[in-house]
Amino acid sequence: MIKSRREQFETLFPDQPAFRWKQIEQGLFSTAESWEDLTSLSKEIREKISSIPFSTVEPENILKSGNGDTHKVILKVEGDKEIESVLMKNKREAWTICVSSQIGCAMRCGFCATGKMGLSRSLTADEIIDQYRFWQRYLDERPELEGRISNIVFMGMGEPLANYGAVKESLNAILKHTDIGRTRITVSTVGVLPRLEQILTDDDWPHIRLAVSLHSAIPATRKEIVPTSYDEFLPKIEAWAKAYLKKFGNRRHHLTFEYVMLKDVNDSEKHARTLANFVKRIGNVRVNLIPYNLTGVEFQCSTGSATDLFQKILKEKGVVTTIRHTMGDDIAAACGQLIVENNKTK
Repeated sequence: MIKSRREQFETLFPDQPAFRWKQIEQGLFSTAESWEDLTSLSKEIREKISSIPFSTVEPENILKSGNGDTHKVILKVEGDKEIESVLMKNKREAWTICVSSQIGCAMRCGFCATGKMGLSRSLTADEIIDQYRFWQRYLDERPELEGRISNIVFMGMGEPLANYGAVKESLNAILKHTDIGRTRITVSTVGVLPRLEQILTDDDWPHIRLAVSLHSAIPATRKEIVPTSYDEFLPKIEAWAKAYLKKFGNRRHHLTFEYVMLKDVNDSEKHARTLANFVKRIGNVRVNLIPYNLTGVEFQCSTGSATDLFQKILKEKGVVTTIRHTMGDDIAAACGQLIVENNKTK
């Protein structure tokens, strides 16, 4: 088991006062480049703490899209494993980062390249936090890339709620030590119902925005796209969503259903009407239609006309619907394309 920085610190300094770790954590989110830069710590502590990695991720390769609005990094983590993380320009003229929560994924969603990797392990909270820290330094070192990190999406490699503890710890640390607010962070899940139920009663879970990867409101179609789905999933997610919105929903805190548009699979008028009826039964839910990005599997992207008609049907039923703008597909950084295999990015 990988020990966290805090556990390693407490092993080295068992008698330090509680505020000492708070100083260290604040320093990790500062502009410091090494432990030596944390001058709030004594020289003795700085020398001894050098055995603990200042960062748990190491950049292996960085790719930039042709128009410069998307940057992707391959990061090495413990065990010589690799993950990918993405930096994207957003509509606020700031930056959104997409972070990974696992090395690979066990959910096997048919349209997603990461699912082809299988699952190696979950990331630690340090490894998730250090993706943010990497991009923050990346921007600091490149003043020509104007704008701050304003948003974070947990939509990279892995299923965030299958790594519940580490994701929760990283969320709380980022909210505590940065100026990013709760409504600017989204955790995307395929719908791990035991963890979604846990969120309803977990006082330590920060109520950031949640996005559920639905992909169809017809059970057989969803199971074709998401092999881990099951017959009772849709009624159970409907009941959970109603409970979630009753407890946490407000004008700014809605729930999102993500829907990858797959040609001749889930993009018919019947699928649109079924989805609209499903959403309307729940309440304050928005639908984000996502163009399928080529990942080397059997699906094809819905045509533009099919997607436009799908959105039109949803809007006519009163469902707030957006179509996601694809970014970074020329560097395999778009939704569903993140995969690291045999030490090479695909």
